[in-house]
Amino acid sequence: MTSTELVPAAVPERLFERLMHGLPELTDGRVTVVNVCTEAGVSRASYYRSPVAQAVKEILEAPQTRRPEPEELRAEVPRLKKAERELRSEHAAEIRELKGTVATYANQIQVLALHNAELEKQHARLHERLRQSGDNVAVLPAPSHPSP
Repeated sequence: MTSTELVPAAVPERLFERLMHGLPELTDGRVTVVNVCTEAGVSRASYYRSPVAQAVKEILEAPQTRRPEPEELRAEVPRLKKAERELRSEHAAEIRELKGTVATYANQIQVLALHNAELEKQHARLHERLRQSGDNVAVLPAPSHPSP
């Protein structure tokens, strides 16, 4: 009995289909020769001597072959990591810009608060001069606004 007789053609083919559908029992689910052999419980040498090996190779090399979901997800991980890095970078740039804006606003508020304090002092001095002047100052009537 040869090694090809020990590995029925249907066994690796059935296990290959199971891997293609994302239903591995013993492996990580990637569709590779090593995983097909592990799932089938045969050596790679026996697998390569089986008639199924060439068919599986052609299927794996075909670009239009529908890959199982786990492989799609594995392929998507690097893209998602790159997108995450880009988003984090954009977020960090936005945070830096916002911190700069906050610092600018804080400086403007401080300038306005100092200016307001100066105006309050000036107002207090004028009120004090008015109070000290006594009868020397006459109150002017409020200007009348013309009716529209």
